[in-house]
Amino acid sequence: MEGHGKPSPLEEAIGHRFADPKLLREALSHKSFASEAGSGVCNERLEFLGDAILAAVVAHQLYVDYPKEDEGSLSKKKASLVSRPSLARWAAELDLGRHLFLGVGEESSGGRERQSLLGNALEALIGAVYLDGGYAAAAGFIRQWCVRSQEQLEENDYKSRLQELVQKRHKVPPSYELAGAVGPDHDKTFEVLVSLGKRQLGRGRGKSKKEAEQAAARDALRSLEN
Repeated sequence: MEGHGKPSPLEEAIGHRFADPKLLREALSHKSFASEAGSGVCNERLEFLGDAILAAVVAHQLYVDYPKEDEGSLSKKKASLVSRPSLARWAAELDLGRHLFLGVGEESSGGRERQSLLGNALEALIGAVYLDGGYAAAAGFIRQWCVRSQEQLEENDYKSRLQELVQKRHKVPPSYELAGAVGPDHDKTFEVLVSLGKRQLGRGRGKSKKEAEQAAARDALRSLEN
């Protein structure tokens, strides 16, 4: 692909050189920045497009990679891969927050680390890659992450493993309870307990409730397996 000058660090990280640098800037422009700059150009439209491209590529990849799994199982995997915590981890890998254009208020309130903002910006970036390089370019970018995340998903799906083990032994599933949350709204840490009836099996912490549930299930599995 033709480019202008040396590729930016973000272009190198995502493996795509933009022929139209304005698309990249638009993808990185939060509405707070657009409002303060008076440009009216923000990444929300690209986010809308990127969300659809992401869903299509992930669904196709899962369909190919798991030929024996049913629709329910594929839907569960897809939901995990395109979830806000998953996209925020991907954004962190790319150091995406550092490249965003934010308004003063958004900047001062921790916007560069906010999961929802990072996830939206990542979807906008996917939309920009799609418009600049076509479906193949966007799909290649997404598939790299999808393959890595599937490996992690298979390794770390502690909740499913715990449920299978507990139901096999006791005929009832474990239950999860939010024990507390600490920290500011944009950077909370959640604590979750997992129990079987009145018996506590494990506890865990995470930056989202789902992450804390996985940590609690992992703690419970360690105890039960020992």
